[in-house]
Amino acid sequence: MIENELLSWLLEGDPSIQYQVYRDLLGEEREDIRTRISSEGWGEALLSKRRPDGNWGLKFYQPKWTSTHYTMQDLQNLCVSSDNEIMSSSVTMIISNEKGPDGGINPAGSVNVSDVCINGMFLCYACPYGADQRALESIVDFILSQRMSDGGFNCRLNRSGAVHSSLHTTICTLEGITAYVHYGYTYRKLELLSAAESSKEFILQHRLFMSDKTGRIIHKDFLRMTYPYRWRYDILRAMDYFRFSKTPWDERMRPAVDIILKKRNSSGKWNQSAKLPGAVHLQFEKAGNPGRWNTLRALRVLSYYNFL
Repeated sequence: MIENELLSWLLEGDPSIQYQVYRDLLGEEREDIRTRISSEGWGEALLSKRRPDGNWGLKFYQPKWTSTHYTMQDLQNLCVSSDNEIMSSSVTMIISNEKGPDGGINPAGSVNVSDVCINGMFLCYACPYGADQRALESIVDFILSQRMSDGGFNCRLNRSGAVHSSLHTTICTLEGITAYVHYGYTYRKLELLSAAESSKEFILQHRLFMSDKTGRIIHKDFLRMTYPYRWRYDILRAMDYFRFSKTPWDERMRPAVDIILKKRNSSGKWNQSAKLPGAVHLQFEKAGNPGRWNTLRALRVLSYYNFL
């Protein structure tokens, strides 16, 4: 049960937070709030940064966090309406301009080494905004070509011959595959679902943040709850993915959930972690203070898996 005071605090936030509170915590689809996301607050601020040539920042992938790629990820996470013309035209522009020889989205252009992280993230923000299925087929082909024998993905496979999947790459790719299926795309769907299942198992084999050989924490940053998370993996991002994909409870999730619960502060909220280094269009929330993004995401995970 979520306290009314906590819900009221969340609903004092940006329209994007309000919309997701109603949808994910209260079970109400509030399109009247969703339509405000593009004209108020964070959504309006990000959309207004788009340049006349259709890009944000300098171009598709430069500079890192203010580029078109990462701004589109931010806007999709805000839940900008699916009929937003800026979002749909940006997806079309990326498909037209950024494909490499291997069929993947590739900011390096002529270099035949597309990055599977970027392609998974692209599917995640392209599919909600009506990307043409035929245009996505080569991207799906590329993603499936990068599947590794241990079940997950690693963006270094086609560059330096990685032999073990990466949690960073696997979560980015999983989110894209699940968005693709969720929004009704069908090309190579069964193969993608198989890749998603093996990728989820890869994460669960590591209990979301532990070495499958030693049981030690793989990296302390996996326990941080950073938003925006960009390409980086952490336990809250993973658990929020499992919730969105309706993955049944698995006891191997418990260590991560226990840590998420311990991070709750005395007011019943979760603090915002320090942002990743680099220039940004805007700072969503101040590090060290109670954060609506982290509180919303933690609550919807805990609610879905019956920890509240």
